[in-house]
Amino acid sequence: MIVLFANYLPDAVRGKIKLWFVEPHPNVFVSGVKDSLSMSVVDLLLEHCTAESGIIIFQSISLPPFFKIYTKGQTSRKISDISGLQLVVEKTIQNAQKSSPGSLIT
Repeated sequence: MIVLFANYLPDAVRGKIKLWFVEPHPNVFVSGVKDSLSMSVVDLLLEHCTAESGIIIFQSISLPPFFKIYTKGQTSRKISDISGLQLVVEKTIQNAQKSSPGSLIT
């Protein structure tokens, strides 16, 4: 399975991925392709999308932790790598303090 979030996709790439993906929400694409085709699709996206595309790709794999995250360009979320485990950063301590100045963060 592949889940793709994009800020923008070139028309040629959008047309090509429509072969394998469903677009449940604008610029959110979901596909249930087999593992053998999955890496080819990810390679196609990383090769043909520009940095302004701002893509995050979640790909399921057969080895723990059973997913891999790829990014290209400027995205709204940051990916953190902790001991080989890729995680999506929702809030940093500085952002949490700015959003709720009265709360204590330990």
